[in-house]
Amino acid sequence: MAAVLIEDVSRTFGEVIAVNRINLKVERGEFVTLLGPSGCGKTTTLRMVAGLEQNTGGRISIGDRVVSDAAASLFVPPDHRQLGMVFQSYAIWPHMTVFDNVAYPLKIRRRPKAEIRERVMATLRLVEMDKFADRPAPALSGGQQQRVAIARALVFEPEVLLLDEPLSNLDARLRTQMGDEFRALQKRLGITSLYVTHDQEEAMALSDRVVVMHGGKILQIGAPEEIYQRPVSRTVAAFFGSPNLLDAKVTSCEPEANGRFRLKVDGKGWQGHARAGEKFAVGAPVLVLVRPENIQIGTQASINGAQMAWSGKIVHSIFRGPRTSVAIETGGPRLNVEAPALLGARVGDEVRIAVPPGGAWAIRPEAVN
Repeated sequence: MAAVLIEDVSRTFGEVIAVNRINLKVERGEFVTLLGPSGCGKTTTLRMVAGLEQNTGGRISIGDRVVSDAAASLFVPPDHRQLGMVFQSYAIWPHMTVFDNVAYPLKIRRRPKAEIRERVMATLRLVEMDKFADRPAPALSGGQQQRVAIARALVFEPEVLLLDEPLSNLDARLRTQMGDEFRALQKRLGITSLYVTHDQEEAMALSDRVVVMHGGKILQIGAPEEIYQRPVSRTVAAFFGSPNLLDAKVTSCEPEANGRFRLKVDGKGWQGHARAGEKFAVGAPVLVLVRPENIQIGTQASINGAQMAWSGKIVHSIFRGPRTSVAIETGGPRLNVEAPALLGARVGDEVRIAVPPGGAWAIRPEAVN
């Protein structure tokens, strides 16, 4: 049985449709991330699961219990949903110690003092904050406050943990560190987690599955690699980084053993092969996705096995530490390339670039959602 089941759920604010008839099943122990730009409906969806917003259509179930059904006028309030929630601001109470912050959910449930002490300290040990139990909350760093917020959400053993951009207030280094630590904790404890973020890299690193949302709708659900490398539409493809989206026509289409298709395509001044998730007719227009990091820069000898190749000139270059972002004019498409930091090529240099086998993915141009 699913831990969270969202069935045909909508949320309107007057004439504004914030969430438009979405469906999602979160399995027990799974880490699922709602990802999308501001205003896409991801936080509203999380708040409806939490009971902080009431859905105006559809039904939401947690475990074997329906907690909200618009058609039946059923609505279970937040404090009866057995959910833990970590907010973007952490909502740590400054007048309380770390211990009292974490103990609060148990105190309002009127648990015995001995049980509160035991469960709070056990939970603080999980997030490595037991040594700070008596410290005033204002004396904590941002990362420590985030751990306390997670401990408070876990202490009463919720069925599901909901997290609304909990890392966004941290600096980049600490955000990565805390994300890795939380993911390790989630795997170790098997906590069912529904997470909201607009950060693509964060979603890729943390999730079992990613739900890409746009305009109140779900565009695609899948494993991080599936979403990133094999998007179903231009909108999903373009949400991640600076992809190369190349217009082409299909000249052949052959099925593969994995249920996908191998296409031969012709573009303006280039040709090559791409994979696709559906069958295309010969002559059909396609949009070929090539991620910048999937393009290799080298000599002709080093790219003989490539599926498509170009000669061009570097017209723009930005050093980013571990990599160099370059733009290359080919006489056809202008291509974005993520190259090794020690590439050594400069603006104005003539280079040969190629896409290795499996580095190109084809979708329908009209699939813009």
